[in-house]
Amino acid sequence: MTTRDARGLAAKESEEDTIAAYLQHNPDFFERHLALLTRLRIPHARGGSTISLVERQIEVLREKHAALEDKLAELVSVARANDAIAEKLHRFTRRLLRAGSRAEAVARIEAGLREDFDAFHCVLVLLGEYPDLAPQRFVRTVAREDAGLKSFETLFASAKPRCGQARDTQREFLFGPDSNDIGSVALVPIGEKEAPLGVLALGSNDRDRFHPGMSTEFLGRMADLIADSLAAPSGV
Repeated sequence: MTTRDARGLAAKESEEDTIAAYLQHNPDFFERHLALLTRLRIPHARGGSTISLVERQIEVLREKHAALEDKLAELVSVARANDAIAEKLHRFTRRLLRAGSRAEAVARIEAGLREDFDAFHCVLVLLGEYPDLAPQRFVRTVAREDAGLKSFETLFASAKPRCGQARDTQREFLFGPDSNDIGSVALVPIGEKEAPLGVLALGSNDRDRFHPGMSTEFLGRMADLIADSLAAPSGV
């Protein structure tokens, strides 16, 4: 590039900067020169031919409208999903309210998880002694000193549900012979942080069914309901 070319390029850039600055300070410029809008040509967003500035503005508005429609559809989908979960949680609550004993409450918890939440792999591990609860596939009791609980210390300390992948030792402790079939889990601590009552584990064969990004608000509410039902005296 020659010195003359460099000077010409610099002058052109300076002129363009001046025009850009003028338009920024005079946003009503095109309102006073409407005919100019149809004569301005800019590259098409998808390449190829050029289009007028007005056509480009219309295209941008259409793209924004489509994006807003997609966002609205997403919000509606999430709202409907939350409504469905809320309805299931409502039925779950009514089941537990009708329980006449702790044993019946546990049976109703299992039925609700399987029938309303499609939780075919679920287990409730309770800490301490519950002589009124007969050992079964869904619920079992372990001593608070059980070595298998060590891998759940972080979960109990947080007192918050956690979703995603579980350690091999956790899956084996919770699901036993079915542990190899579990792709993802939701671990729900039951009780207060200072005095945990146990853990509810929901397992799925699908690795993406329970993932770290999913909301755990409803699982937390379910944990509160289960904790309250377990506090009911047996035989009432």
